[in-house]
Amino acid sequence: MTKLHVHRAVANNLFSSSKQSPDSLSSYSLFLHPDRVSDLVCGILGLLLHDPSVDAAPEISEGLSLLQHRGQDACGIVTCGPKGRFFQCKANGMVRDVLDEKAIAKLIGGMGVGHVRYPTAGSSDHAEAQPFYVNSPYGIVFAHNGNLIDSPSLLQYMDATAHRHINTSSDSELLLNLFADNLQKTGKFRINEDDIFTAIGGLMRQCTGAYACVAMLAGFGVIAFRDPNGIRPVGMASRKTDTGRDYLFASESIVADALGFSGWEDVKPGEAVIITRSGVSRKQVGAHATFAPDIFEFVYFARPDSVLDGISVYRSRMAMGDALAVEVDKVLKERGITVDVVIPVPDTSRVAALNLAQKLKLPYREGFIKNRYVGRTFIMPGQQMRRKNVRRKLNAMALEIPFVRGTTSEEIIQMAKDVGAKKVIVASCAPPIRHSNVYGIDMPSRTELVAYGRNTEEIAEAIGADLVVFQTLPDLIASVRQFNPSISTFDCSVFTGEYVTGGVNEEYLHQLESLRADNVKNKVAVNSREGQSEGSRANGLHNRVNIVASGGPVNGADDTVGLHNTWNIS
Repeated sequence: MTKLHVHRAVANNLFSSSKQSPDSLSSYSLFLHPDRVSDLVCGILGLLLHDPSVDAAPEISEGLSLLQHRGQDACGIVTCGPKGRFFQCKANGMVRDVLDEKAIAKLIGGMGVGHVRYPTAGSSDHAEAQPFYVNSPYGIVFAHNGNLIDSPSLLQYMDATAHRHINTSSDSELLLNLFADNLQKTGKFRINEDDIFTAIGGLMRQCTGAYACVAMLAGFGVIAFRDPNGIRPVGMASRKTDTGRDYLFASESIVADALGFSGWEDVKPGEAVIITRSGVSRKQVGAHATFAPDIFEFVYFARPDSVLDGISVYRSRMAMGDALAVEVDKVLKERGITVDVVIPVPDTSRVAALNLAQKLKLPYREGFIKNRYVGRTFIMPGQQMRRKNVRRKLNAMALEIPFVRGTTSEEIIQMAKDVGAKKVIVASCAPPIRHSNVYGIDMPSRTELVAYGRNTEEIAEAIGADLVVFQTLPDLIASVRQFNPSISTFDCSVFTGEYVTGGVNEEYLHQLESLRADNVKNKVAVNSREGQSEGSRANGLHNRVNIVASGGPVNGADDTVGLHNTWNIS
């Protein structure tokens, strides 16, 4: 099974479409668009059906399949049934494999939370599949997309002050326990919406980073909130039924569209929304901060048929292609280069590449075919595995290409040349990525980035291209912002090294990179497979340099503390 390769017959068709003979072609343009990069970011979903006798799990599973592009490492659903009982199924794997018909049938209840993940600053351990759960207080289920930058101090607080055990290296579990600890402080037998708003407001004052979260309280309702900068997305929609209204939270609007929900509305930065079968409550609980959604959502992560923060992803990518065409035209004229054909690297680049080709009056051709049954390459744990899977991923004609490590770009360029391309020019709809992402995207360390310490010519040489053209940052921002001028700032930290939340210094970046380094990930994977010896874990967390762990007894790596997991159970 191959993931990507260039078929000679396709290449011949591409060449024959030109008025020139193959031998006289002066250049062959391959336009690549930055593709998937994280915890590829995670996908979160919460659903409350007005009729509690109808199970929510089938629609949650369908919704997660629509968010599969946001995470392919693990997935899970927890539902709430009669008498507030939770039912759980989660494991490493794709939605279609983990959440099959038999698994979904065991998930009882008219409300639930779902998650697809792929690891950021955690590991790929089965125990880190979400949603997470704590039984005290009240029974809470939690799913999170993002990353905290102050985890060590928060872990210290959990251990020394809150006396709460954190069983994994996931900051999602940490966020859950912060929320639970704040609710515990009410001391009430039963809580209300105001108590929940107070607890979430306290959480936002305690932690720093990017987080879009969905939670569920046993027998109460579902909750969503978003960090004060609004870096990661989450929105809500409703659907009228014969008995009342159903409500949905999701990372992207495509879920609402597909499931028949309407009135999509983004959760505002610093806002919390509580939905019960009695109604909807909303409150601004976070301090005012600069609204700065991650621009990479529009460049790469989100589906083109989604709308995030009032911006159509599809239209923004069309605009990126138009803007990039101007830059490409300028560079080609300066160098006296003629381009014969524009070829996208699937899938993300197609929209921009088509607009670019139209603007430059060049033929647009599909030169790569993608095999969709092989996972993404830049997040694969080892360099040799990444190289091996590039050709498996792009089947004789294409791939998702991030200018991240450069592995994929190099392989694709070589494949194009192997089937007769005289020259390959690579164009990117984003500027070069030279900095770490600290807000939930599992990029490699800075030294592994192909653009780190290199200028444009050196990047081209490193990946084997004849020329590389990057979108300018002002053009990228303008391409997105024009569809919602009320957003004055975007998080562009991977391009600029400027972090909107503050609190990111060289010490933190070194620590983060040590977690993400290939040798660390491989070690974690090996430890997980071997079941781990007694000395391989410290206080329930994987051994990591400069990481503060919670005290208390250690649960096994695959334990789901206090909540039965129905995955793979007959």
